[in-house]
Parts: sequence; structure tokens; C-alpha cells
Amino acid sequence: MSKSNGNILEIKDLCVRVGTEEVLNHIDLEIPDGEVHALLGQNGSGKTSLMMAIMGFSEYEVTHGTILFQGKDITESDVCERARLGIALAQQRPPTIRGVTLRDILAYFFRNEDNPEKKISGLAVSSRMESLLDRDINHGLSGGEIKRAELLQLLALSPIFSMLDEPDSGVDVEALSLMGELINRLFTFDPDHPVHRKAGLIITHCGSILRSFPIDKAYVMVNGQIGCSGNPTILMKHINNFGYDSCIRCMGAR
Repeated sequence: MSKSNGNILEIKDLCVRVGTEEVLNHIDLEIPDGEVHALLGQNGSGKTSLMMAIMGFSEYEVTHGTILFQGKDITESDVCERARLGIALAQQRPPTIRGVTLRDILAYFFRNEDNPEKKISGLAVSSRMESLLDRDINHGLSGGEIKRAELLQLLALSPIFSMLDEPDSGVDVEALSLMGELINRLFTFDPDHPVHRKAGLIITHCGSILRSFPIDKAYVMVNGQIGCSGNPTILMKHINNFGYDSCIRCMGAR
């Protein structure tokens, strides 16, 4: 299916509620094919809610608006259908899954490959996860290890649209460099042609990850709304100098 207006993802006038609380208010967002965008904002501003709504988690009820993926209306599609279309999400706090190891799930991803163990080993080495392959998924892992495990699974899946929820949260400088390398690899089709990228959306609170690889556009979310959008470097510099309170005051003035 052809992409609508060159956009892999289009969100039009989207309102979402969880229970009785409205968490997203009239969101408009477009991500062209091949671009990676970032969502900035304070905790509780609605960033994760937007990702969960895009992924189709049932508790995030769309009350108004539409979500289009590659020109197809997926507003009423369930999580499984969206995953089959090529949408994937690395959660900030994914669940622990007892009885299923990281090796098990990677073996399932590579079940049709000629040498799945070679694929698993290569990804594990590149993400420094070799010693954790036979641990139950996320059980007893540190925050940084969980984030690498999530990225490892995305690299194995190779989705056409990836969403990352705060991959830089609580990650030290050395680990942040590795995360940046893995994220670059996730979005790049061909290492020899790094401008040929897959599309994606990244949530960040502090913006540290934005220094690790190029972002095409950034948005600031405030109280379930997108306050402004533009050049990621300029937006992050303003936020570092004046804080998110300046964004809240700006939206209030408008």
C-alpha cells in the first residue's frame, strides 16, 4: 500500500482517554517515511500515552480522530494487527516474563533462518547481552540491561516503524554510547548508506540520546497536547536553558 502523502504515520485530531481521564487532546502528527522524530516533555505530559495509543493497547481508548499507517486507517486495529504491519515498541518498563528466556524469543524470531544461533550470537555480542540470553525475559535485570534487551528484540524483528520509550532514562555515559550505536543500527537499512533509514519515534525527557544520532524533528508535549515542534537541537537547547515551564507558559499565553 502506498504511503499517504509520503508519510508512514499520520495522526489526525487524536483524542484518547484511559478510564475516565482524557490523556491526549487533539493531537496532530506526521512522520515521513525514512525520518526519526522525538517527543520531548515532562513526566506525565502524555508522551507514553501517545505511543501506547499508536501501538493499539486496548486501555488507551480513542474517542476522536484517526491513526493512519502507510495510508491505512488503523484506529480500530488491535496490537497484533499493528505489529504484523511492522510497528514495534520498546517500552520503558516492560513486563517480566517468567519461563521464557531471551534466547527463546530470539530463536522464534529467527526460526526461518538457516543458522539462527549465529544470528542470535551476533546480536547478543553487539548489544553486550551474551551472559543474559538464558535469563527469563527482564527478570532481575537492571534498567540499562532491560533497555538493551528491548533494543535487541527490535533489532531481531527489524520492524519498519520503531518506537522507543525513554531509551536514555537512567543510562550512564558509557551505556548511552552503546544505546546510540544500537539505535542507529535499528533505523539504518544499509551501514554504507546511513541516510537510508527506517522511520521511528523516540520519547526522551532529558534529551541525552539526541546527541547520539540524528533526529529529523522534535515535538514538545504539554498536558496531553503538542505545544510546538521544530529543530531538535534548538528545542533541546531552549529547554536546557529555560526548562519545560517555559513551554507551559508559552502554551498558556496562546
